[in-house]
Amino acid sequence: MFKYYVKYETNSLYGQGIEELKSKGFEIIAIVCDGRKGLIQMFKDILGTNVPVSSKCNNKKIFDKASKTGSIIELMEIMDMMKNTDKESFTECLMEWHDKWKSFLNERTINEENGKSHYTHKN
Repeated sequence: MFKYYVKYETNSLYGQGIEELKSKGFEIIAIVCDGRKGLIQMFKDILGTNVPVSSKCNNKKIFDKASKTGSIIELMEIMDMMKNTDKESFTECLMEWHDKWKSFLNERTINEENGKSHYTHKN
């Protein structure tokens, strides 16, 4: 187990924690976080997603918006099983989910006003 006691959560502190775990030989294969803007972008080589897991209200909003695709529903099912399974099984399920939804997650939409693109399914 790895713990930091901090006064405020920052992406920088999360980054330090991830780097420290890597230095101790841990392989970080995924980051699932609760709305930490910018954290996922700090680690381009690590599979990551922002999922509001701490609020049932937020989960309901995401389920309602994403119910047509099923990606969030499947991810929440995987997250629910995390407490009842081993690391290998959880990791395998998460990687399978990512492979299944990779093209969907990477879809980009171009803003016609400025020509910049953004992730279509950001949440």
